[in-house]
Amino acid sequence: MDRDERNALVEQNIGLVHSCANKFRSRGVEYDDLFQAGCVGLIKAAENFDPDRGFSFSTYAVPVILGEIKRIFRDGGSVKVGRALKEKARAAMREKEKLTLELGQEPTITELADRLGLDVAQTAQLMNVAMPTVSLTASDDDGGGQIDVPVDSPEMITSDLIALREVISMLDDRDREMIKLRYYSGFTQSRTAEVLGMSQVQVSRREKAVLALLRRNLSA
Repeated sequence: MDRDERNALVEQNIGLVHSCANKFRSRGVEYDDLFQAGCVGLIKAAENFDPDRGFSFSTYAVPVILGEIKRIFRDGGSVKVGRALKEKARAAMREKEKLTLELGQEPTITELADRLGLDVAQTAQLMNVAMPTVSLTASDDDGGGQIDVPVDSPEMITSDLIALREVISMLDDRDREMIKLRYYSGFTQSRTAEVLGMSQVQVSRREKAVLALLRRNLSA
């Protein structure tokens, strides 16, 4: 897989990182840290994914993304980073701050990558290096010891998958096929539109509506 294909996979599946990172909210680590770790996992998945093995990219990527996020909770020690990489990360953060002021909002990884003249993978790596490390063995205010961080049990993961399949089965045929193409086959909205005989705008609008419906049903 060449660099352009890898970057396309990363950009098209960034939503997987948000979904995985949301599972670890309110567990003592900032969401930005969770997201950046998840981006590293997504990049690793894109670099190593082999479509000839017969499964979708999302199926392969989610465990890799979760593994990188959980690494934050497992690694109690500091991560050693080379001086040159630290300097690049600091320079990238300065450009990110400038771009934030220009745009009036925090830039996406893609926007920052364009500003830096780097690809998405390199930019995400620099952002991850710039994040402060989190110690899970430091004493808290009450003099406690190591922090215990709960993770989802296999039973909970299985339950989530069953619930997801159930709500997807409630969709009509076209919506179900759209979700399958977008999130199981890793198709872009444009490619999905071609397969379904729709426009890219129609797919985008319908996808947002279907995802909102799935969220409501899953949280009910």
